[in-house]
Amino acid sequence: MAALEEGFTLSAVPLGAGPHGLLGVEQSDRPDQFLVTDGGRTVILYKVSDQKPLGSWSVKQGQVITCPAVCNFQTGEYIVVHDNKVLRIWSNEDVNLDKVFKATLSAEVYRIHSIQGTEPLVLFKEGAVRGLEALLAEPQQKIETVISDEEVIKWTKFFMVFRHPVLIFITEKHGNYFAYVQMFNSCTLSKYTLLPGHEEKSVIQSFTASVDRKVISLMSLSSDGCIYKSLIPIHPNDPEKNQRVVRSLLLKTVVSGNVRNGVALTVLDQDHIAVLGPPLPASKECVSIWNTKFQTLQTSKELPQGTSGQLWYYGENLFMLHGKFLTVIPYKCEVSSLAGALGKLKHSQDPGTQTVPHFVNWETSQGYGFGSQNSEQSKRILRRRKIEVSVQPPPSKQLLSTIKKDSEKRIVEELCKFLASKQTPDFHTIIGDIVLELLGRHKVEPSFYPRNALMQLIRTHVLSYSLCPGLMEVALEKTDVQMLQLCLQQFPDIPESITCACLKIFLSISDDSLQEAEINMESVSDYIDSVQEEKMEEQTEILHNGFNPEEENCDNCDRELNKKPQDTAEETTSCPVIPKRAALLNAILHSAYSEMFLLPHLKDIPAQHVTLFLQYLYFLYLKCSENATMTLPGLHPPTLNQRERERERQRHRQREKQTPCTGSPTWDSIPGLQDHALGQRQAKPLRHSGIPLFYFLNKTLKKK
Repeated sequence: MAALEEGFTLSAVPLGAGPHGLLGVEQSDRPDQFLVTDGGRTVILYKVSDQKPLGSWSVKQGQVITCPAVCNFQTGEYIVVHDNKVLRIWSNEDVNLDKVFKATLSAEVYRIHSIQGTEPLVLFKEGAVRGLEALLAEPQQKIETVISDEEVIKWTKFFMVFRHPVLIFITEKHGNYFAYVQMFNSCTLSKYTLLPGHEEKSVIQSFTASVDRKVISLMSLSSDGCIYKSLIPIHPNDPEKNQRVVRSLLLKTVVSGNVRNGVALTVLDQDHIAVLGPPLPASKECVSIWNTKFQTLQTSKELPQGTSGQLWYYGENLFMLHGKFLTVIPYKCEVSSLAGALGKLKHSQDPGTQTVPHFVNWETSQGYGFGSQNSEQSKRILRRRKIEVSVQPPPSKQLLSTIKKDSEKRIVEELCKFLASKQTPDFHTIIGDIVLELLGRHKVEPSFYPRNALMQLIRTHVLSYSLCPGLMEVALEKTDVQMLQLCLQQFPDIPESITCACLKIFLSISDDSLQEAEINMESVSDYIDSVQEEKMEEQTEILHNGFNPEEENCDNCDRELNKKPQDTAEETTSCPVIPKRAALLNAILHSAYSEMFLLPHLKDIPAQHVTLFLQYLYFLYLKCSENATMTLPGLHPPTLNQRERERERQRHRQREKQTPCTGSPTWDSIPGLQDHALGQRQAKPLRHSGIPLFYFLNKTLKKK
């Protein structure tokens, strides 16, 4: 149960004179004192219990404070930045900011963070971070650029995890959002792409986050009025790699979906969040507290004078601008329970009864009816219970139990926590068991299709077709081309029948369906013409066995045979398929196959689709021929000689044998790998891959 108490006005003068309201409300080294930075020139120190200011400092006329003031908890001094680069440090005894310590930095500052237990950190607008002491020792030191061009920091927060500082900041570029996690004990910076959920098609307006030992729970309030959640591991498996996390729906329609500003949220504890904004289109702005565990509204309070869309909390106080004045609203949040979430929690107590504390002190327990003669026995019982509680099943068993009964949202959360934990030598086997459990539930419940969980498991790079034989069949059934592409890129042991089934879908799926799918475009980004981004309006005319019955004679055939090669090349320089289909076909070209077992399955592909594939292969041949090195530009493009590429992949797998948890399974480590295609105990010829498919497709087409 949660409650909002009667609020009071903290500031005696109007605030929010700047374009963005207040720059910030930060805690001082005294629990009851707070630094309030106006959007203009002033920093005010308030004492909340007395509801009055203790001091005020302003920069000169013409200067503008661009970063909220913070307190250095190690020295008791205050720090602020004005005009983006000028840093000022002062104490309570100082009166004029123009006469205090000054340092001009070499780059623009986005934010200064300061919390108990560590020195302040300076985050620059280009994403670099510096400790205050190192920065003051050399103010003009060169500041590197971390984020890309046109990428802008939108939000940031500073945590302490196991006494180690952790900084997270969110950036936005062209509507895409990225999360950066900076670990200062290991000096590692991890980047995550925040992928929207299936139901999210809106702009993020506010962020908040909480942290436990292993995972950062990032929550975002979008313009559709819903709150989404992403789980970001603090210790990633591969810090150097740009990883992806999916935003999942947490709370639906907590504020009106047509509000463009004046909304914000902040996390209060593990089960409660505070939201600022109107709940309905016609209603006034209000502040409300929601229970995220039971997804219920606990309490709300109207703010008739409007707000600036900014919300802070410290201790048990919410800070916000109400009109032009800083308002404080105390709140209470009790331990989350079903009775409290439904407002049925009883607080009354019969007179004369004595409350028993949650944690019993066995040395002084006589007053609660535990005699001293029983204290030793009670201690033994307590120790035995502690041992029973401490013997928990391994995380993988807990996750498998969650898969059997919980929703996909809950499964994804538990899966993120499991993947963030330390990996064991049998990690790839456990991942295979998890996939099989998910597929088993899908078979029993056809409506249950845990796509997000399956995609995360594939991206661990430890799966193979033999470890999860039903995965690609389910993806084929659902026509999930993104999952199929990912499997083709990572599984080394896909049967030829499955490869041809993927090829059949890639060639037959409509362009409109492909435009809506999220497909990895690395293999085509540098050689497909930009004009191919649009849907092809004209399809290539289909010739049956090289003969067009509409023509009156074969003169055209003679002309085609006598045409010069360069003329033919000029006519076929445009790609016959859209870029997304080309990326899928490249995944087929990169997959391994055996000639003997491939040809029978190619016969199942319709002739018009085989023709289209041949046209694309011929297009690749012409593009390679334009380059003296006979190669295509970009990451992972198809080549004329894929056998050498396959040898490189095999050498890479041999190197990864030292770390079997992170590499793909090798041929020798998978029982029965060589005979899975035939289902018989006989060895398969050596597989190879690539554009030699041209020959077999052409042979198949002639037989048709």
